[in-house]
Amino acid sequence: MKPIRNLVESLEPHFKEGGKYEKFHPAFDALSTFLFVPGHTTENGVHIRDAMDLKRTMFTVVIAMIPTLLFGMWNVGYQHYLAYGMDMSLMENFMFGFWRVMPIVVVSYAVGLGTEFVFAISKKHVVSEGYLVTGLLIPLILPVTIPLWMVAFASIFCVIIGKEIFGGTGMNFMNPALLARAFLFFAFPAYMTGDIWTDLTPEPGHALVDAYTGATNLVTFDNDFTQLPSPSDMFWGFEQGSIGETSVFAILIGVFILIASGVGSWKIILSCVIGTLAMGLFLNLLAPVDVPTSSLHTPAYYHLLMGSFAFGAAYMATDPVSAAHTEAGKWIYGILIGVFTVILRVFNPAYPEGVMLAILLMNVFAPLIDHLVVERHIQTRMKRA
Repeated sequence: MKPIRNLVESLEPHFKEGGKYEKFHPAFDALSTFLFVPGHTTENGVHIRDAMDLKRTMFTVVIAMIPTLLFGMWNVGYQHYLAYGMDMSLMENFMFGFWRVMPIVVVSYAVGLGTEFVFAISKKHVVSEGYLVTGLLIPLILPVTIPLWMVAFASIFCVIIGKEIFGGTGMNFMNPALLARAFLFFAFPAYMTGDIWTDLTPEPGHALVDAYTGATNLVTFDNDFTQLPSPSDMFWGFEQGSIGETSVFAILIGVFILIASGVGSWKIILSCVIGTLAMGLFLNLLAPVDVPTSSLHTPAYYHLLMGSFAFGAAYMATDPVSAAHTEAGKWIYGILIGVFTVILRVFNPAYPEGVMLAILLMNVFAPLIDHLVVERHIQTRMKRA
């Protein structure tokens, strides 16, 4: 790494004030601080130096999402060949998915970071680190059939409306990646709902199998929960859905990385699970006996395996910027996400996946939750005094 550091240091004077490429300093600073821990010191506030800065924190989250990305690539190929009744090898499935998913990832990063650089250069501030995670989150929460120009639009919307308009990374009050998905869902519903979850590129000499259906398990759940895939298939991820959201097992690997590194809050994740199970069990008690296929009868633990719940609880709800920060607030925040997720799934047939809206809703109320918790602590201490 020393030769690379020497190269970076030799180029640095050209990008400093008075240098030939002075206006591109934000882009150079973003690259150098990504490769090496920044050498500058703080000018105010608490003077603490730590190798685990924001860029490395974000990179840890990216590492935690790699298992879901790799499985998603394989599953894209698996679902494609399954629709045509073709039995392919693991590598053939993966390579098909790789060539379908990578363009989405590349466009997300290229357009999003490009927008970040434009804002950084025009406003003369350093490039925000948050898009290291957001750039991968966006592809993972989209269907593989999404047009690339829509990915570009979503990335621009995410950076401008989701972050920069509020002051950049650390100032946004809602998760930018979820805002991007909400933007696409409401602006282009035909590309985000319906039978769009499997790449049905024609295969010479093969036709779709008779039993093929493009519906996700959430659409099936809304019509008749007894037709859902087995809990095993939902856990391992052998089903249709967004690129990175189908495999609970792959997501659990990421959860272990987040918790072990201290980046993700286990309290928020666990409280999301508790809220989901509690509301699921409560609705089971209200389920009509004369309608055995009603979604109210859905076993509570199914909600943990279906759709985007696991992905949302692991990577979205734990966003350190938009989530609650007080210890008690994290429990309240997570439980309410789980409760609203189940309510939206069961009582909103127009949009059976409730995780996105539940997290965005609680992002809005997270500051209020923290405020009430702090005020409660103040009142308790005042009584003691």
